Amino acid sequence: MSAGRRTLGFSWPALVALAAPAAPRVALHDLGVVPEGTVVAALLALGPPLCWVAAVLWRRPPRPFLTTVVIGALYGAFLAAGHQMFWDSSLGMDAPGLAGLEPGVREALLRGAAVMSSLVTGTMVGVIAGAVAVLLGRALAAPARR
Repeated sequence: MSAGRRTLGFSWPALVALAAPAAPRVALHDLGVVPEGTVVAALLALGPPLCWVAAVLWRRPPRPFLTTVVIGALYGAFLAAGHQMFWDSSLGMDAPGLAGLEPGVREALLRGAAVMSSLVTGTMVGVIAGAVAVLLGRALAAPARR
């Protein structure tokens, strides 16, 4: 058994597989296929983290919070890759405050900021899902009160 599996309760391929269903939201959002504020957008945003919580509650890894943070960080990597792939069609170079910079420098700064933002966002989704998983795990493990 690998160290990751002992600590996180899942193999690395399983962790990537748990993060992957959150990736289509990036393309659908960046391309404007699914508008914000719709039921579909909410399902695409909330469904995967709820699945992470369910998987952690089902598998009961030794460190459920860390497990979901890792899944969230992997999701952040998918998010970063997606934003880079759909850069021209969704994000682009519209940054008036950086207009004085050379186009290559401006693009590098904006793309770098988008990558960092994606990684932080994904990790924070994992943190929130981890907190929910820990709280639900404790609530489900608590003996019933009469």
